[in-house]
Amino acid sequence: MLEFQDLRRSFGDVVALDGLTFSVAPGELCGFLGPNGAGKTTAMRCAVGVTTPDSGQVRWRGGHIDIEVRRRTGYMPEERGLYPKMRVHEQLVYLARLHGMGTADADASASAWIDRLGLAERTNSPVEELSLGNQQRVQLAAALVHDPELLVLDEPFSGLDPIATDVMSDVLLERARAGVAVVFSSHQLDLVEGLCQKVAVVAEGRLVLHGEVAALKASGGRRLRIQVDGGTGWTADLPPGAELLAATDEHVTVLLQPGEDAGPVLDVARTHGRLLDVHLEQPRLSELFRAAVGNGHLDPEVSS
Repeated sequence: MLEFQDLRRSFGDVVALDGLTFSVAPGELCGFLGPNGAGKTTAMRCAVGVTTPDSGQVRWRGGHIDIEVRRRTGYMPEERGLYPKMRVHEQLVYLARLHGMGTADADASASAWIDRLGLAERTNSPVEELSLGNQQRVQLAAALVHDPELLVLDEPFSGLDPIATDVMSDVLLERARAGVAVVFSSHQLDLVEGLCQKVAVVAEGRLVLHGEVAALKASGGRRLRIQVDGGTGWTADLPPGAELLAATDEHVTVLLQPGEDAGPVLDVARTHGRLLDVHLEQPRLSELFRAAVGNGHLDPEVSS
């Protein structure tokens, strides 16, 4: 398990991490979310030994992040770290060898990932001649070529077109199913919601939301959208556990607190007219994110 334990890191007067604690288990795909400047990149650099925390620690399988752990880690930095003059295949072989693979295994793995990521036609091209999207694919291959057991990826979906996004998503899911612990940062909340089992949200260096996506959505209550032919005046009589979110000339949207049933709200609505439309849904991850980052009322930890 990858564990961030009470990480604290400052750069001068700027506090980047302020007691950050969460974990990612082998086989989990965790989205690491937060606004710009929240501390995501600093935390990921601590996870791979690029940055040292002022206090606290990062542990993998109960041990410290030493050279052997780093050999078994795949890292995609925020600032892409490819050699522009090197050809795609030779670059991947070189990086695999740096992680301890033998020449034959490195060559075979480089070829396999070039094929898997749709780069076969560019295998002998210098990286600087590739499009930004293809450079991103090479960067992912560089993180995977040595068959790591831990993946730490900083904004891997940045700048990708929809096809490349699908390829990247499939690869991350495959790695997680193979038992690899995967943590990646992203601002694409809809993508994270569909892809990840777990999310960790940070703001100002502190964890503000953490847990399995399904549990977090269930904990955020449900939205009930109702249309009544008698208008919207009935909302003044909403029962306890129901909060008015929005009202237009036609529809009313009500937030049901966790554990509350829709029945009492519908009973009130029926006393004012005939129900024309009723739709019940859970909040989106983007709504939970905004509530948590905006100092909403959500509990920062939801047990799975």
